[in-house]
Amino acid sequence: MPLLLLAVCVSACGDGGDSAGAPSRERLRVDRFDSAAAHGLLREQVKLGPRPAGSPASRRLGARLKRMLPGGRYQAVPGGLRNVVGRVPGRGAGFVVLGAHYDTKDLPGFVGANDGASGTAVAVQLARTIKPRTLRRTVVFVLFDGEESPRGSPASQFARDGLRGSKVAAPRYRDARAMVLLDFVGNRSLRIPREGSSDPELWGRLRVAARRVGAGSAFPSGTGPTLLDDHRPFLEQGVPSIDLIDFDFDCFHRRCDDLSAVSERSLDMTGETVLRLLASL
Repeated sequence: MPLLLLAVCVSACGDGGDSAGAPSRERLRVDRFDSAAAHGLLREQVKLGPRPAGSPASRRLGARLKRMLPGGRYQAVPGGLRNVVGRVPGRGAGFVVLGAHYDTKDLPGFVGANDGASGTAVAVQLARTIKPRTLRRTVVFVLFDGEESPRGSPASQFARDGLRGSKVAAPRYRDARAMVLLDFVGNRSLRIPREGSSDPELWGRLRVAARRVGAGSAFPSGTGPTLLDDHRPFLEQGVPSIDLIDFDFDCFHRRCDDLSAVSERSLDMTGETVLRLLASL
């Protein structure tokens, strides 16, 4: 659960043409990202049902993700949890981190199609799309376990009890040139302004990438809320980091965060944009 720290919107929260929440008529100019495969992995996760950290469903999913990521392996997280890590080597020196969390909030009947499954699906499909040594930088993929705080932990203690996987990963990857977090990236009528603590320069490069692939409407100008999310431990390590999260999501931690709340088109816009961004780093 990303913790809302400050709800502000600086300048226009739109990008000029579309009204907030209106479906974009923009056409993608490229077709490098397999959105159907990403949507299939999203559905596969939802079919497992609720996947709170450490649950049998989460363990099964972790094993599946490990097999899917290039060079997949586990990274131990306290409490018997485990991040899933993969790697696609680049041509030159240095690396970037692309992250998402694969656990769901421990709520009855909550399947997290957007909050958990969407970011994981896009991250895994990007890992399977990028060929070794086609990008300048190595990309390290980290699927975080334990982003959500355990059941019974009060929201006021999220900073202490949540983000368990990213707290382990960030010190290990503190030399990363950049970190990109995928969180709520599948909801319909996707519109993601810059999250308040996200690195402005890196976010600017993301918006350039979005315009070039034809997804500019999904990443409008302006600044949204500041959130405590899996990018924060990386920021604290001095890594330029951004959080892709459409926090204006009516089904946040509600049972309606199911397949009806997400769209393949949103996954496609995110995947094509991030693929272009990674190529530019």
